[in-house]
Amino acid sequence: MKAMILAAGRGERMRPLTDRVPKPLLEVGGKALVVWLIERLRAGGFRDLVLNHAHLGAAIVSALGDGAALGVALRYSAEAAALGTAGGIAQALPLLGDAPFAAANADVYCELDFARLRSRPLGAALAHLVLVDNPPHHPAGDFTLSGTQVGNAAADRLTFAGIGLYAPELFAGVPRGERAELAPLLRAAADAGRVTGERFAGRWVDVGTPQRLAALDRALAVQ
Repeated sequence: MKAMILAAGRGERMRPLTDRVPKPLLEVGGKALVVWLIERLRAGGFRDLVLNHAHLGAAIVSALGDGAALGVALRYSAEAAALGTAGGIAQALPLLGDAPFAAANADVYCELDFARLRSRPLGAALAHLVLVDNPPHHPAGDFTLSGTQVGNAAADRLTFAGIGLYAPELFAGVPRGERAELAPLLRAAADAGRVTGERFAGRWVDVGTPQRLAALDRALAVQ
């Protein structure tokens, strides 16, 4: 199974740090965020990776190369301007192939065992999402979880971790090269009963601000 790393975002909330350094290359615990992710993907059995980039993308390519130094095979999907989560995935589908694939946001630190995702069949579902308890900066959450079924009810929501499995069919209606977001596709698929999920209770951080970056760096330094 292949995996995609979503790394094309500008990181506006991280400015001025991201004026010169692409967000995935910001460091915590002595390593770039994207390197932490690649190492966890590799430990979970993912070796064939696709990474999309836009803002300062050349710096990402220069830092990671073909992935061999990290034990993976890394290919790139370049975007002249960031296409959004769904648009970026749709653009990269020729590299991802026809089988279900995993995808993860490059600006998320998560201690998930990715082998669990790699071994999970999608069946008739279009997506399988990793959900986490709502962090203070996102108290309303995104989706409900009943057993393994993901829904759109207004109460008792969990937060989407930015990690999931996807069937290429989910992106069939997204024209290549056009901007589109993932959330509307997931909500429509959930309404159709075709999204499953699981709750992850381990360490997960949406590294969206300099303050959260610094807090995670301190936490990793003492572990």
